[in-house]
Amino acid sequence: MCGIIGIVGQEPVNQAIYDGLTVLQHRGQDAAGIMTDDGGRLRVRKSNGLVKDVFQERHMLRLCGRVGLGHVRYPTAGSASLSEAQPFYVNSPYGICLAHNGNLVNAEELKRLVEQQDRRHLNTTSDSEVLLNVFAHELSVHASNGLKASEILDAVEAVHRRCSGGYAVVIMIIGYGIVAFRDPHGIRPESVALDAGGFELERDVLPGEVVFIDKQGYLHSRQSPTRAGYTPCIFEFVYFARPDSIIDNLSVYKARLRMGEKLADKILRVRPDHDIDVVIPIPDTSRTAAMQVAHGLGVKYREGFIKNRYIGRTFIMPEQSARRASVRRKLNAIGLEFAGKNVLLVDDSIVRGTTSQQIIDMAREAGARKVYFASAAPPVRYPNVYGIDMPAAGELVAAGRTAEQVERKIGADWLVYQDLEDLVAAVHHENADIGGFDTSCFSGEYVTGDVSRSYLDELEVIRSNSAKARRDAMVRQEEGDDDTMQVASGL
Repeated sequence: MCGIIGIVGQEPVNQAIYDGLTVLQHRGQDAAGIMTDDGGRLRVRKSNGLVKDVFQERHMLRLCGRVGLGHVRYPTAGSASLSEAQPFYVNSPYGICLAHNGNLVNAEELKRLVEQQDRRHLNTTSDSEVLLNVFAHELSVHASNGLKASEILDAVEAVHRRCSGGYAVVIMIIGYGIVAFRDPHGIRPESVALDAGGFELERDVLPGEVVFIDKQGYLHSRQSPTRAGYTPCIFEFVYFARPDSIIDNLSVYKARLRMGEKLADKILRVRPDHDIDVVIPIPDTSRTAAMQVAHGLGVKYREGFIKNRYIGRTFIMPEQSARRASVRRKLNAIGLEFAGKNVLLVDDSIVRGTTSQQIIDMAREAGARKVYFASAAPPVRYPNVYGIDMPAAGELVAAGRTAEQVERKIGADWLVYQDLEDLVAAVHHENADIGGFDTSCFSGEYVTGDVSRSYLDELEVIRSNSAKARRDAMVRQEEGDDDTMQVASGL
């Protein structure tokens, strides 16, 4: 759950990278960073916080250079510590900077090999640092007598053979240019904020492909024989991606329109004599689907909740307590849209169920006679292991529960989920040259084929609220220690 961008330009790239990161801010709110190559000298600014807060004018003036990369972070692996803010850097060989979106499922094995076999040091718990060191090792092996484009492509092929999971990566090799590559299944999107910079989309980086743009602007690319399919993550289209994004030649906006159409069809099929008076979306990502639901049902569409835009997205808040506390600060109901009506609330998905339950309570408090709830996605019953920080399976409200049990759990008068086959049909389009989607959070089928029960059990422990609370406490302790050290040393 991160946003990445890399640029090779004919003029300073700092402003274009900054603008791109602001467009990608929804992908991560914990930390932001930019690194640039200033004639062979590395310039860097990264810190915890939003893009607008991390980069001030004085920082931007120092980020000189016509080659650079940027990152916004939300941690799916590791902690939210400042030490894990990206991009990461290693000085050997050549000086390499990396920004990564995704998650490696064999990270623990790779850590052991990197430290014991490759003899490289790891300073954080982030799998992104592991990926950086794997690439650095392979580059030192393949480019021992100088660095050529073909040797960079060879190094990435070796990375594909060693790494498993979902990953989209941009790498800056100081003095040489930018490398970009994507996992062999194409799970994580290589979606850059092109519109913000006035760039024209040429094409997507393909699964298993590596692209190298040297500092003169020449493009080198290679399709790796490790390509295993073309199965992007379907949850990007459900919730995470911006509606104005195009991913793998698929429009997120049109996909959400079709989700609404499919959902309306199901409601009419299951409850042809429904008594719904009004359809109200849960802002913001469900609006597109909700409008189509209302149109398909032939009932009114109304905005019933006003959103406070200065509260972060609850799904990507690290602590459950913060998510609970933020819901009522985040939304306020417009009473006249609820009073005495049978209301259908439409959301993009139901993950933990905490937010859904509180919103249903708010609708009742605003005077709704009945509150129905529709999810534009199927039940989320399994964790996402490829780079979206879904909670532990035990914290997913639909895990081990039927739709009727979830209905009672969140307090709805009726609950309807999208069918998985309808979701796939809504997202897919004949113009996209893909083989399908990673639907693992709905189906439990993981496209890499190497996600074991033991791995999921370990993930359950790592992603639990209690584990995250412990990590957050450690981060606060570390930051407090840093402040103490700075005061003690007069900094």
